[in-house]
Amino acid sequence: MDEVTSPHNLYRERTRDLLHYPPNFSFDAALAINRFSAALRRWSLHLLFQNVLFEVKPAMIFPKHRLLVLPFLLFPIPELRANETRADSTSESQPNIILVMADDQGWGDVGYNGHPFVQTPELDAMAAAGFVFDRFYSAAPVCSPTRASVMTGRSPIRTKVTNHGRYMRPHEQTIAESLKDAGYVTGIFGKVHLGSGQPDSPCNPSGMGFDEWVIGLNYFDNDPYLSRNGKIEHRQGKGSVLAMDDALEFLQQHQQGEQPMFAVVWFPSPHDPHQEVPEGPSLYDGEKQAGYYREITLLDQQLGRLRRELKRMEIADDTILWYCSDNGGLNAATSGGRQRKGSIYEGGLRIPSIIEWPARKISGRTAVPAWTCDIYPTLLAMAGIQSTPPQPLDGIDIRDIIAGQTAKRSKPLGFWHKFQQGQSTYSDRIQKAIMEKQQAGAPLPHDEPRIRKDVDEFPQFSEDVATGHAAWTNWQWKLHRINGKTYELYNLADDPMEATDLSGAPEQQARLKRMQKELNSWMRSVVRSLNGDDYTGLHATEKTKR
Repeated sequence: MDEVTSPHNLYRERTRDLLHYPPNFSFDAALAINRFSAALRRWSLHLLFQNVLFEVKPAMIFPKHRLLVLPFLLFPIPELRANETRADSTSESQPNIILVMADDQGWGDVGYNGHPFVQTPELDAMAAAGFVFDRFYSAAPVCSPTRASVMTGRSPIRTKVTNHGRYMRPHEQTIAESLKDAGYVTGIFGKVHLGSGQPDSPCNPSGMGFDEWVIGLNYFDNDPYLSRNGKIEHRQGKGSVLAMDDALEFLQQHQQGEQPMFAVVWFPSPHDPHQEVPEGPSLYDGEKQAGYYREITLLDQQLGRLRRELKRMEIADDTILWYCSDNGGLNAATSGGRQRKGSIYEGGLRIPSIIEWPARKISGRTAVPAWTCDIYPTLLAMAGIQSTPPQPLDGIDIRDIIAGQTAKRSKPLGFWHKFQQGQSTYSDRIQKAIMEKQQAGAPLPHDEPRIRKDVDEFPQFSEDVATGHAAWTNWQWKLHRINGKTYELYNLADDPMEATDLSGAPEQQARLKRMQKELNSWMRSVVRSLNGDDYTGLHATEKTKR
């Protein structure tokens, strides 16, 4: 096979071409994915989905409406509407909710988006059965900030998570606290990377609203040291397998209880050092970044364990399962845009995302932009919870996007990276030292006083601070502001790879000035939040006692 027609190059060129299409198509997701899988096995990516008609069913949760039936010619299509109406549910009670997140998996690092070799049969099946976001974004191009956005529905800098390894303020109202207040039992398992694992810390998962937790402070691979509700354990096994073991134990323990369940499973994979390997024969030998892709297949296997166990426990229908990644992947060729993890360009932010809720028969596909800040308000609305968080949100309830009732989101997306430098967090080293002190009955080590000082400190930054790289996306336009001096403007519909800067084009000057004003106003509001304007004298220790 020559270089031009290799699966890798066909995939990359097809991805670039297909991202030009506007959001105006509808289709049957299951049929599309099945056709795609067959074509992928034949390495005929250039022939995908030609001359296919799709049947569109009435919408289900929201008011019924009819959709145009159109030829489905190319993949991915920006706006593919959901088939969702209220089905006969086995229960009118609140649904169980499970959030699953990968660590460093890019938009194209899945089979259902056409990757030339990685095996993700469970994600592919979930995409065929559920609802797929083609333009889903992480709130930041690195891990900790995105995790804070999922927890709070807010730009992570507002919560003081300005970069990786920074601590989230306990003053924040989290999705776990809102669901717990509504009667849910809550648990989190895997990599958290937002604070402490010590039992008395306001920055541990209990302070975030979780009843039960087994966590690493950062990424981990084989045989990790994990904190179980504050007690450190040295576990044997693969990190992502252990995270799912603990999550399944939580679900099995509480499935017969009266409370609905909220479980967060944040895999430590496929973050480096890529030591974990999936079950079965050796995979991807000879491929670049083989260890990275092996860990993606491993976490896919763990997702399969979860989906099978939900069915075995007969709770799959009434469970909302939402999958995504925490930032763009490690391979720019499959990132779905320019660059990769660590960048504010599309490749550093664009991630896979799927929702599955069998009782409501949610299915379809959209490329209306959405992001991790939307998870909090959307899930509360899906669960029927009327809650007004005390702090302003950057995310919105996107049920109308899922229902296909709109082809445009109502609120732009704001990104800001490298406001401050990140901090190293050596999970195993820290937790091993804590375990040894716990076993000896000695005072606990580590810098817990520094954590508390950090989260309770409100440095007064100037509202005009503009360090780092910020961006403002109001589809189809994206404005970049780099270190406060340089602006770049891209039309993502025509230029998904952000290759042609239009900031100097005479016909775009009015748009440029308008978007500059919007971005700068948003950045000033973020700094005010960071300075403490969103809180009313509530300190970390007070919230812990509450």
